[in-house]
Amino acid sequence: MSTQQETELLAVYDADRRVIGQADRGTVYREGLWHASAGVLVRSNDGRRIYVHRRTDSKLVFAGMHDCLAGGVVDAGEVPAAAAIRELREELGIELPAGTVLPVLGTVSWDGEWAGTPMRCHLFVYEVRSDGPFRHQPSEIADGWWWTDAELRAHLDDPSWPFVPDTRVLLADLLIDDA
Repeated sequence: MSTQQETELLAVYDADRRVIGQADRGTVYREGLWHASAGVLVRSNDGRRIYVHRRTDSKLVFAGMHDCLAGGVVDAGEVPAAAAIRELREELGIELPAGTVLPVLGTVSWDGEWAGTPMRCHLFVYEVRSDGPFRHQPSEIADGWWWTDAELRAHLDDPSWPFVPDTRVLLADLLIDDA
């Protein structure tokens, strides 16, 4: 972890999703403190496809795994909705008009483990419709592509497919059953 990443201040939450303070990223990760992340599910304008991507191998958490949320941690003093819009712009290059309010799809609290350390995170999920074009942030996203809900569900049905665990917990309820 770089010094800048280590000292970046994150919002610290309690188990009930209330902000209770702030701490640097290194402390949050080392001590397994509750924190929050915000993610945006990108659906095509016609609603038939989801943008899926593979995280870079250099990511601090869930390196090289697949995800379908553009997202990241909520900084100190930031609300999840603002973090979602910021991450969408940073990771995929999607600029939303000022005042845009993204629809909330759900929230899940994930109390797990990553690399032998407790990981406790509240994930706030939003949705946006866009056909791109996308501009991947090279340090965050290695590759990206479109899949239907059925294609994504088929991959998620394989527990060995490397997909970020917090998104996996919530995603099954968000996918459309293709007929």
